[in-house]
Amino acid sequence: MAKNQTVSKETAFVRETTATGNGASQPRNGGNQQDANPHLPSGAQPPRPSSAGNSHRETSVPSVSAYAVAQSQLDRVAASMHLENDMLELLRVPQRELIVHFPVVMDDESIRIFTGFRVQHNTTLGPTKGGIRYHQDVTLDECRALAMWMTWKCALMNLPYGGAKGGVIVDPRLLSQRELRGMTRRYASEISPFIGPEKDIPAPDVGTNAQIMAWMMDTYSMHKGYSVPAVVTGKPIAIGGSVGREYATGLGVTYTTRALLKRKLGQNIEDVSVAVQGFGNVGSWTARTMHERGATVVAVSDVMGGIYNSKGFDPRHLKAFAAENGGSVVGYPGSDTLTNEELLELKVDVLVPSAMEGQITAQNADKIQARVIAEGANGPTSPEADEILNDKGVMVIPDILCNAGGVVVSYFEWVQDLQAFFWDESEIRRQMERKLLMNLDEVMGVTVRTGVDLRTAAYTIAIQRIVDALKLRGIYP
Repeated sequence: MAKNQTVSKETAFVRETTATGNGASQPRNGGNQQDANPHLPSGAQPPRPSSAGNSHRETSVPSVSAYAVAQSQLDRVAASMHLENDMLELLRVPQRELIVHFPVVMDDESIRIFTGFRVQHNTTLGPTKGGIRYHQDVTLDECRALAMWMTWKCALMNLPYGGAKGGVIVDPRLLSQRELRGMTRRYASEISPFIGPEKDIPAPDVGTNAQIMAWMMDTYSMHKGYSVPAVVTGKPIAIGGSVGREYATGLGVTYTTRALLKRKLGQNIEDVSVAVQGFGNVGSWTARTMHERGATVVAVSDVMGGIYNSKGFDPRHLKAFAAENGGSVVGYPGSDTLTNEELLELKVDVLVPSAMEGQITAQNADKIQARVIAEGANGPTSPEADEILNDKGVMVIPDILCNAGGVVVSYFEWVQDLQAFFWDESEIRRQMERKLLMNLDEVMGVTVRTGVDLRTAAYTIAIQRIVDALKLRGIYP
């Protein structure tokens, strides 16, 4: 996989190795899977090239430990809210971690061993919820971080969930459709004792899609002996998926950004310029929905690089162009080429990092010229970068608030499946916007009362909701 952006290690956040369980940075190697993850069994082989699979990450993977960053964010907010130490220690670590090594028969009848993970961070508020990633650089460290961020996101949105995350070390583009299906079904079988509508509900993420969720749902249902659509979300509509789920995260970024621009800066979305890093599901739908509401999308990037035009792009045309040109927007007529690093440093009103975690760091934060950063990805900004950006007066809309539209509509899908009663698209959009803006009002209220930044306010609300529930439930036994 081509990668064209490198983020320097921030040593302050690099702790022990993931193998110790203390949240460390892992080597990110797109080649040998044993080098990429210490949990691959001895003798295991990486998947061999076959026919193309599906989507992948848009930018390079940072060397900084995502889990250490997530813990550092928690520590900083816990200190500001004077959280009791025992509560902090409980929230700093996942409740459950599962590592599975499983065989898959490939098209040539050879057997390959794959490694997968599922991490459940906290179940205080209800079953856990979170995506499944298929990528050659997936690590336990990353799953821990993303599960923790999902816990805060669900609590902030007042959803009856905790956070979870899972993944398989694989480049899905190198598998045939049959191999991808077989691997998915076996992975679903391996984690099936830990998932379910009342336990843990997976969803699509990087490298996975509605079809993969359909295979997971069917596998789980076959084991149960009856159809269980509520075991996953992000499914095709024909088997219990929800209308609006595909674009929910991107549209939610637009709803939240538009509201904050108006309320904090007195600026209409029609008057802003936007740069979007990452043109996968989240980035493409964010660009499209912002464009449809009048914003000028002047720059877009993907794994191959970026493009710029001061007059703006129509993201629908970019999507069509990419589909016909190897999945990349690079080379779009009338555009100037730029790198992902250059895109982050453009002078625009709104920057949307929507590729992956760890993109804005202490090394590049002082070069950011955007007035607003809308975090479409999870964990794109490091704590040191937050401090630099705050000092510069850059407003950062935190991921757990900005990109929560996806999990909100996943919650709607779960509810619809449990009730076997489905809503129309206008109702989905109305309820999502209501949910997002209602919790945005609470976050803004905390910033006004205390003077803290948006991330600290959002984390404070989320953590307090979980702590209140923990204290009411007590510690078993």
